[in-house]
Amino acid sequence: MNLISNETLQPFDFILFGGTGDLSIRKLIPSLYFRHCEGQLPEDSRIIATARSDMDTAGFRSMLNTDVREHIDDNDFNADSWKEFLDLVYYHPLDVTDPESYRPLVDTLAGREEYVRVFYLSVAPSLFTQITNGVHAAGLITEKSRVALEKPLGRDRASAEEINDRLSAVFNEDQIYRIDHYLGKETVQNLLALRFGNAFFEPLWRSERINDVQITIAEDLGVEGRGAFYDQTGALRDMVQNHLLQLLVILAMEPPVSIDPDAVRDEKIKVLRALKPLAGIDAIENSVRGQYKAGAYGTGPVPGYLDNDDIPNDSSTETFVAIRAEIGSWRWEGVPFFLRTGKRMESKTTEIVINFKKVPHSIFPTADGFSTPNQLIIRLQPEESIRMRIYVKAWGDDIQLQPVYLNLDFNDVFQKRKMIAYERLLMDVIRGNQTLFMRRDEVAAAWAWIDPIRAAWEQYQYLPKSYTAGTWGPGASNALISKDGLRWNED
Repeated sequence: MNLISNETLQPFDFILFGGTGDLSIRKLIPSLYFRHCEGQLPEDSRIIATARSDMDTAGFRSMLNTDVREHIDDNDFNADSWKEFLDLVYYHPLDVTDPESYRPLVDTLAGREEYVRVFYLSVAPSLFTQITNGVHAAGLITEKSRVALEKPLGRDRASAEEINDRLSAVFNEDQIYRIDHYLGKETVQNLLALRFGNAFFEPLWRSERINDVQITIAEDLGVEGRGAFYDQTGALRDMVQNHLLQLLVILAMEPPVSIDPDAVRDEKIKVLRALKPLAGIDAIENSVRGQYKAGAYGTGPVPGYLDNDDIPNDSSTETFVAIRAEIGSWRWEGVPFFLRTGKRMESKTTEIVINFKKVPHSIFPTADGFSTPNQLIIRLQPEESIRMRIYVKAWGDDIQLQPVYLNLDFNDVFQKRKMIAYERLLMDVIRGNQTLFMRRDEVAAAWAWIDPIRAAWEQYQYLPKSYTAGTWGPGASNALISKDGLRWNED
């Protein structure tokens, strides 16, 4: 399995573009700090942050002391380790559109060509090409260089291919790391272990035993200041094309011949190519768009999507998507996969629910609730856990069945600090392990399935259905799944 080793890495230079941005402050720099605390970052390694802000290294370190500390729990903070970590951090002001602006970076990296060199682009996708061209023109790309990019990669297949063409002009494919942070979560990795490390699951993992699969990524927050970006993206591009499809392919893939990166990714792309196309009226009948309106959440009212100042009053961007998908393969033929994601939902949760088929003939009374099938529930957030719903005899004289759960709570079992998903991903970039990163053909295949759905929405002028903030989305999503005689798992 692709687990983090405690062995020290080779010395590296980690050049973080967008070093003052929200993702860097909340996730990337804390992740590197925690890896330092585990003894993984060699003393001769450096983290070189860049951004447009005009400050020096001392000023940047001072900013981290204030801003990053807010995102590190006091129980996980060690003052001595933090001071040591800050000694590895440097800062260069840099305008990525100005070739002259790269000169200080050239000087800083001179003489360290044999070190692993990571260019991490925590910036808007519109800047990907400018930065890669900039580091290429400055002569900064070495044989040991890698480039890591945040999603979304393009707005459709054509734009994603254009970005990949430009990346490939200066980097080899084995130097490109396309990040989906969901793949760094412990439970996602355990999904591979669950499937391929336990013999008793394999006979069950097929259409003869599984009735349906539900994958939900629900967020309780709204656009939170990202309105201008989000309104040009929407939930289909922002969440379904990457996060949801990545969870689906790991769940549905065939056993790879090994844990080798390309062996795993070869099986993942087969699932994407086996997804039955949704186009035209089929896309309309098998999908739901939604947009949240004002409602209540927590202790008070929350505004609707259109109430945000940076969103047009007539915006038809979806904040919710539900899709019924099928995979055309021997293993999965006839099994519906329901994908659901939305903002301002009732609660924040990411989970995979596998509903098994009912027993062929029940000898027990139906009044005992046995009509609900066995379930395997894999939860990624807020707490990571794996639960299996089975039936046992309730205590007493009569034979009455009662559902109980076999629970694997990762916090209880391992009793360790909950890792940030980026910790594993950043170390894998530095180490050169591409198992958890999307290959170019994988990106293209995902967009090839998504684009016809978007085109159908536009063709049929399929507008989002309104849902109240703090609920589980529009009623149409319940109608979608009820066509198969099912309901969403919302327990």
